[in-house]
Amino acid sequence: MAKKVVATLKKEGGKSFAKVIKAVKSPKTGAYTFKEEMVPADSVQSTLKG
Repeated sequence: MAKKVVATLKKEGGKSFAKVIKAVKSPKTGAYTFKEEMVPADSVQSTLKG
């Protein structure tokens, strides 16, 4: 999967995307899980806030 993401980001239109990884705490168990998203580079801050 990592190779596919790298190949996508190397394309001409793909450079305007960023991979955002957020730690989310489970209310049931208290354990942390990680949520990964590919978002446009200009909306990274709004994605992290929301």
